[in-house]
Amino acid sequence: MRVTLAGLGCGTAAALTEEVRAALAQADYLVGAARLLSQLPAGITPRRESATKPQEIVKLLLASGCQNACVLYSGDTGFYSGARSLLPLLQGYEIETRVLPGISSVQHLAAKLGRPWQEWVLCSAHGVDCDAVDAVCRNRPACFLTGGTLGPTALCRQLAEAGLGPLPVTVGENLSYPEEHIESGTAAEFARRDFAPLSVLLAEAAPTLPRRTPGLPDEAFLRGKVPMTKQEIRATALGKLAAGPEDVCWDIGAGTGSVSVELALQTKAVWAVERNPQALELLRANRERFRAWNLRLAEGSAPEALDALPKPDAVFVGGSGGELPRILQAVYDANPRARVCVSAIALETLHTALETLTALDCETEVTQIAISRGKPVGTLHLLTAQNPVFLITGVRP
Repeated sequence: MRVTLAGLGCGTAAALTEEVRAALAQADYLVGAARLLSQLPAGITPRRESATKPQEIVKLLLASGCQNACVLYSGDTGFYSGARSLLPLLQGYEIETRVLPGISSVQHLAAKLGRPWQEWVLCSAHGVDCDAVDAVCRNRPACFLTGGTLGPTALCRQLAEAGLGPLPVTVGENLSYPEEHIESGTAAEFARRDFAPLSVLLAEAAPTLPRRTPGLPDEAFLRGKVPMTKQEIRATALGKLAAGPEDVCWDIGAGTGSVSVELALQTKAVWAVERNPQALELLRANRERFRAWNLRLAEGSAPEALDALPKPDAVFVGGSGGELPRILQAVYDANPRARVCVSAIALETLHTALETLTALDCETEVTQIAISRGKPVGTLHLLTAQNPVFLITGVRP
């Protein structure tokens, strides 16, 4: 048996490459999604079975007795295609295989727009979770294959809720079909629209600031009368958390959002948990000020407000409202391997953090930071001491 994994392109039979068309003409058995099987050109074998799951496809092929089969995929076989999962199974049975590419909907859209697509961030939202905000914050346009619950409307709603309502976007519906439609607008506009199930979304790059080392100046933030973690403490805490570009972070008791913003500028997503209405307004203002669009707000008190948040990789606790033991328990319930850093001014908070983290089987470390800042007095400069701060970190071995 010889099996060809064939990419049929983004739509009608007119999108087939000559190589794929020849493979279909030679095939004595076809397997693929019902939609693909129904739109093939004339003269192709009538022996066809509808299946999309790799194990089911292999079972049908082995039982078919065919000599030359084609497994059909929409778009390109190398671009978010089921061919990736099927190939190892066929190779396990020592079945001769070959893979033929197709023209993807991304290529088709780029050609219609007269734009190169080599610099786009390419994402799939077809039946899988997709963070549209993270994708557009990579300084490049992002193109999304859509489907299921995450169509262009839901993706644009993500962008609008993050403060990116004005972001330019383009939707391509039913590409290559007679009813093809391509339209541009903003994320806010398209968040209120309905689109065809076969759609592709292109979102332009979100405006961002140049990356820099952690420890932004305190005066760069809008503060009001809300407490803020100061520059030196913040830079040290970020170092303790060691959050990477693919990490999801929580900032509990976020205040003005100084830690939240700094985390958002170097990680995938940040959830700022805050109950003070004045602080929430400052959080929104600082998110826009620093273009930290991947910073989301979770309004409410911890630990209750933590229930709906995604699993965290790193957690900063700047304020606990007297609920530190319950908050830390909730963190490790969400992810037993989370890295935690608690900021404390009071000795009682230090004691509670150490006691709780130890009870949760964490390896702990305490760092005490005492900062003095120079202040001009006449022709002299005197040092003004800031309140000492404790940073307590917890990591399970």
